[in-house]
Amino acid sequence: MNRLIRSTFLSFLLTVPFLSANAQTTVKAVPVFENGQAQIVPEFTDAEKWIRTDLWVETSFDTDGDGKKDRMYVDVTRPYQTETEGLKLPVIYESSPYYSGVAPDVEGGFWDVNHELGQAGKARVHAEVVRTGKRPIISNSQIATWVPRGFIVVHSSSPGTGLSQGSPTVGGENESLAPKAVIDWLNGRANGYTSADGNEKVKAYWATGKVGMTGTSYNGTIPLAAATTGVKGLEVIIPIAPNTSYYHYYRSNGLVRSPGGYLGEDIDVLYDFIHSGDESKRAYSNAKIRDTEMKNGQDRITGDYNDFWAGRDYLNQMKPMKAAMLMTHGFNDWNVMPEHSYRIYKKAKEMGLETAIYYHQNGHGGQPPLEMMNKWFTHYLFGIDNGIQKEENKAFIVRENDDVNNPTPYKDFPNPEAKPVSFYLTKGAPKVGGLTTISSSNQGKETLVDNYSFTGESLARAENTDHRLFYVSPKLTKDVHLSGVPQITINLASSKPAANLSVWLVSLPWNEGRQTKITDNIITRGWADPQNHASIRKGEPLIPGKFYKVSFDLQPDDQIIKKGQQIGLLIFSSDKEFTLHPEPGTKLTVDLEGTQLTLPIVGGQKAFSDAISTN
Repeated sequence: MNRLIRSTFLSFLLTVPFLSANAQTTVKAVPVFENGQAQIVPEFTDAEKWIRTDLWVETSFDTDGDGKKDRMYVDVTRPYQTETEGLKLPVIYESSPYYSGVAPDVEGGFWDVNHELGQAGKARVHAEVVRTGKRPIISNSQIATWVPRGFIVVHSSSPGTGLSQGSPTVGGENESLAPKAVIDWLNGRANGYTSADGNEKVKAYWATGKVGMTGTSYNGTIPLAAATTGVKGLEVIIPIAPNTSYYHYYRSNGLVRSPGGYLGEDIDVLYDFIHSGDESKRAYSNAKIRDTEMKNGQDRITGDYNDFWAGRDYLNQMKPMKAAMLMTHGFNDWNVMPEHSYRIYKKAKEMGLETAIYYHQNGHGGQPPLEMMNKWFTHYLFGIDNGIQKEENKAFIVRENDDVNNPTPYKDFPNPEAKPVSFYLTKGAPKVGGLTTISSSNQGKETLVDNYSFTGESLARAENTDHRLFYVSPKLTKDVHLSGVPQITINLASSKPAANLSVWLVSLPWNEGRQTKITDNIITRGWADPQNHASIRKGEPLIPGKFYKVSFDLQPDDQIIKKGQQIGLLIFSSDKEFTLHPEPGTKLTVDLEGTQLTLPIVGGQKAFSDAISTN
C-alpha cells in the first residue's frame, strides 16, 4: 500500500487547537503526495469555493506609446483555504495572446504565394479582432487539473491582447518581459493593481513564489520566453509544441516557407491575428510594429536570416535561463515543426540545465502524460524528492502504435546507439532510381521540371513523371530504427537564378484509405533555397547551369520503418502546401554522384545492411 506524504513546509503544518479533553481535532487542508505526485485533495475540489480574481501587473516597458509602463491583465484561481487558513501554494501559470479572440478569416488576409521567387506578392488585407471575454475569467485552462491538486493557477494575456496593454510583437522582447513581470509580482518584486490605470495595489500573499509554466503552441512559446530572462521563481517549464524561432517557423534554410496548413502566413499575418488589445492603441502599434519593424525586417523577397529574425530566435537568448524544462513535441507536427523543440533541448543539455524531452508520433500539440507533468511540477514546485532529477533516461518517445500515455524511455534523443549511414543515388528518372549505401560511378545527372500544381503526395505515388526525382532503397527484411536529424547534400544546377528546393523522405508502398496512420508515408521533410548554399544570411542569384552544393538538415525524427517497407528520397522543387508557387518550368539538374543522404540509424551501417539482407 502506498504511503501518503504530507508536506513539511511551515505553511502546510497541521494545526491542532486544544479545546478540551473531548474536543475534535481540526486539521487544515494541505497538499497530499503519493508516488511523487500531488494528489486530488477533496477540500480543494469545490469549484464554487475557489477564489477567482483579476488584476493588472505593471511591467518594465511601454510599447503602446502612451508614456506609461504597460500593465498585463492577469487572473488568479486558488483554493479558498489560501484566504481562510493562510495556506500558501505554488503557481502553475499559462500566458497567451489568444484568450480574448482572434481575427476572422478574410479574403486576401494571407500573402499571395502565386508569384515568382524574389518578387513581392500583392498587398494583403488586414483583419481586425473583435475582443471577447468577461472579467474576471481570462481562461479556464489548467484549472480543473491543478487547483484540486493543491496548485494555484494564473493566466495572463500577452502584450497588446485582451485587456493587457502594450503592443503585440510576435516574439519581441516585451513578450519575454511580460511573463517575467507576472512572476516578479508573484514573488513580491513587481506591483499589481486592481485596475488598468489605478493605484490600488494587489499582493500575492497566498503564493510561495515558486512558479511552473506550460501551454501549447504560442502558449508554449511564452514559458520559454519567460525562462530566457532568468527570472527568479520560475522553477520549471513544460512547453508543448512551442515556436522557438519565428524564422524557423516562416522560413527554411533561406526559403520563404509557410507553416503547414497556413499557406501564405507570415509574421505580420500572425500579428493581425492576435491583436485584440485596446482599439484606441491599435493604430500606433500597427504603424510602429507591423508596418515598420515587421515590414522592414521580415523580408519575403530573399528569405535570408537577419537581425530581425535573430531577435525572435529564443536559442540566441538562453544564456540567463535557469529553469528546468520538460520539452514536448510531435514528430509529425508540420505546423510548428519538431526542430523547434529539439534545438532548445539540445542547447539546454549543453548548458547543464535539468531537462528531458517527450516526443510523440502525432501532429501539432499533445501534452505529456499527466503523471509525467505532475511529477515535474511536484518536484520543482513543492520540493518533493520523486527521482525526476535523477532519472537516467532523458528522452521519452511514444512508439508508432503505442498510447501517448505510454512512451518508451531512452537515454537520450537522438538515440545514443544511432550512427550516421550514408546513402547514394543511382539513376532512374523519370521513373525511380536507387538509394544505396554503396557509392557507384557513372550515374550522371538527372533533371526535374518544377510544377507546383503537383503535390508531394502525387509525385511520390507517380510511376513516371519529370516533375520529381525519386530514389528508393531495397525492401527491408528487418525493421530499421531512425533516430536523429537526417542530412542531405545535393549538387544541383538551376535553369533560373532562383528556385525552390523540397525534399521528402517517405516510406513505401504509399498507404491510403481510412486506416492510414499519421506515421505512414511521410517520414520527414526539408526545404532550402539554393541561393543560400554558402550563407543563411546572404543568398546570391544562381548562375543558370552552374552547379552548387546545397547542404541542409531535414526535420528531426525517431521512427521505426517496418520490414517490408522501402525508404524513398523524393527531390522536387515547389511544394504546393508549403512554398511559393512560381510559374512552372524551372529545371533543376541533380548531379547524382555529388549528392548524398545521411540517415541516423540505430545500430549504424551494420543494422541497415542486416535489414536489406536476403539471407
